[in-house]
Amino acid sequence: MKKIWPAFVLLLFAACKQKEYNADMLVKNALVYTVDSNFSTAEAFVVNAGRIVAVGNADSLEKIYLAREVVDADGKAIYPGFIDAHTHFYRYGLSLQEVHLEGTKSWGQIVDSVQTYASRNQEGWIIGRGWDQNDWAIKQFPTKGKLDSLFPVRPVILTRVDGHAAIVNQAALNIAGVKAGQKLEGGEVQTVNNQLTGILVDNAVDLITRKIPEPSEQQIQAGLLDAQKNCFAVGLTTVDDCGLDYPMVNTLAELQHKKALKMRMYVMLSDNEENISYLFKRGVYKTPGLNVRSFKVYADGALGSRGACLLHDYNDQKGWKGFLLSSQKHFEDVAQRIAAKGFQMCTHAIGDSANRAILKIYANALKGKNDRRWRIEHAQVINPADLKYFGENNIIPSVQPTHATSDMYWAGDRLGARRLKTAYAYQQLLKQNGWLPLGTDFPVEDINPLYTFYSATERKDMKGFPAAGFQKENALNRTEALRGMTIWAARSNFEEKEKGSIEAGKYADFVILDKDIMKAKGADLPLIKVIKTFVNGEKVYEKK
Repeated sequence: MKKIWPAFVLLLFAACKQKEYNADMLVKNALVYTVDSNFSTAEAFVVNAGRIVAVGNADSLEKIYLAREVVDADGKAIYPGFIDAHTHFYRYGLSLQEVHLEGTKSWGQIVDSVQTYASRNQEGWIIGRGWDQNDWAIKQFPTKGKLDSLFPVRPVILTRVDGHAAIVNQAALNIAGVKAGQKLEGGEVQTVNNQLTGILVDNAVDLITRKIPEPSEQQIQAGLLDAQKNCFAVGLTTVDDCGLDYPMVNTLAELQHKKALKMRMYVMLSDNEENISYLFKRGVYKTPGLNVRSFKVYADGALGSRGACLLHDYNDQKGWKGFLLSSQKHFEDVAQRIAAKGFQMCTHAIGDSANRAILKIYANALKGKNDRRWRIEHAQVINPADLKYFGENNIIPSVQPTHATSDMYWAGDRLGARRLKTAYAYQQLLKQNGWLPLGTDFPVEDINPLYTFYSATERKDMKGFPAAGFQKENALNRTEALRGMTIWAARSNFEEKEKGSIEAGKYADFVILDKDIMKAKGADLPLIKVIKTFVNGEKVYEKK
């Protein structure tokens, strides 16, 4: 006998069918900066299966979508997840387990910090990073004497904030076999009266670091996850890690596969033959969370340690121009090989001589307009005659605004007034291609992308100095700065079709802030906090 269902049951069943969920999340009651091509705003968007499926107003979206979760933003501003186009994410993670020397004001303060660390960690190398002699009353490199007396047997290496110089003790020098008078290309072993001072610059630092035991798998994973935690807390959802070796790709991929590492990463492999052979043989490695298609090449050192390669003498050290870290032929050969295989080349270049050399090499390999997106990392000091190479060859300057406001106190001493005017020249660089990716270079600078936004737009330090801004003519406006840390950074990674804006089809990576950076007073920008960070539609950070 055929069963007859009561009419009200059929109606209830039909109603339930109509209310079946067709989305994972609805975000509403927000001021959404989509950072689309029109820089439009919206009040709501819908997420399903980790991607944004619709953007608009809540009333319209709720007629179409029934979401399992509704996020009420309480009127707060929402932005695409921030992308840092130049970091040392892995190195930063390891540094969290080492001696922190950022902000130290004297050599004596550094020695005290090292002693405190050594008393708590009594085995192995003593490794630290972050000192900057330009922040001290006596702005000179230290010498190793105090380290030798305190640690006659235990090796010590303390790397300068920019990573391009270090001070080590005699125990470390002995392990590496470093001798007074030792010469090497692209580096300097400093001596006074033919005695080692302990200061090593650029490639000379590698003489020591290659002797440091490799971190354990446990240390590596802990470092990566600690770095991720801190980055999510400041709204970062993608980082470009500049200069890794190929075995790290497998480590990152494995952690992402286990869903432990949720940070999206764009990896540049360091310029060495093993890495080149690996990527040439394997080809581009691309997953939703990991993108490996470029090489990080190193043209020169840093301005603060006088390792940047200049066309003319340093203003504060006559007879010294710095140096390239490899031969001109090496850079030419690498560029031609990378161009032939279709990969991206990203070269660290600080000084105007280094930039000129690499720009000309790029131009010869790229031969005019192209979509290779080869990058100059830092592009810090540019001779005006060389700006044209960026636009003529679509070379992308990848800059770090906090470098300008960190260096402004002493950069004029290094460069002199004339060269300083074309240093940290972000507006001039922006005009070349019409877009400009932004980053921090952390741990050289703080990881917080809101400091990037503040430095880019206000050109001031955290105390509001200088009142009129440092070379304010090269400040970015707020729209340019936000694009630089979202869609333009994504574009520099060939990822603008999947991230960098809040648009249908893109990953649901977004951040909610407690104040609107597009409207807040300039002085308030570095004080703004992240309320929530989402990656792939999953909440990965919430302010407590």
